[in-house]
Amino acid sequence: MPVSLSPLFSQHSLSEGLGLFVIYGLAGIVLAVVGYKLFDKLTPGDLHQEIFANKNVAAAIVAGSVIIGVSLILAAAMSS
Repeated sequence: MPVSLSPLFSQHSLSEGLGLFVIYGLAGIVLAVVGYKLFDKLTPGDLHQEIFANKNVAAAIVAGSVIIGVSLILAAAMSS
């Protein structure tokens, strides 16, 4: 069975691909931060203060989980 290499090569140049990579990367980071800030506003208490001032490990785990969850949603949305 012959193997096609056409999916490995596209019509875009390397510079165009790198540009899109940077744009999507920056958009993903900005939207992940916005999602985290939105979560922080919608939940009671100040998550930032709990993590840094009170050294609350559970709050840090929740914050990390929120960022991972938002990032997974963004990755799925951007890939489609």
